[in-house]
Amino acid sequence: MDITIHTSFLPHTDAEASVAFYRDVFGFEVRQDVGYQDMRWITVGPPSQPDVNIVLYPPTADPGITEDEGRVITEMIAKGTFASIMLATPDVDAAFERIQSHNVEVVAEPTDQPWGKRDCAFRDPAGNMVRMQQSE
Repeated sequence: MDITIHTSFLPHTDAEASVAFYRDVFGFEVRQDVGYQDMRWITVGPPSQPDVNIVLYPPTADPGITEDEGRVITEMIAKGTFASIMLATPDVDAAFERIQSHNVEVVAEPTDQPWGKRDCAFRDPAGNMVRMQQSE
């Protein structure tokens, strides 16, 4: 089988802040920006990987989600326990310095982990955990 990752989803609570974060801080390109009523789905991705996409989506857009469930989802996003993403870079320390200069919320500075990777972590504007590890 030949299976690849095409698209992954991360919730956003503020479309403009999320676009600015992934575009300006990480250098991702905005590939699509689709609105419906007061909601937006924004597709971003690294320019070097045109076939890999992250869709920033309104987490409570599904009509099957109750008001109580929406509150729980929003609380979990803010705590960083609802969704996360792992990015990779050949120089995690240099990437950390550049990203940190944008006044983002730092969760963990670059650290050598027991599983053999060096990584760091941030939160995006919604609260999603964004980890970045040293690539081979």
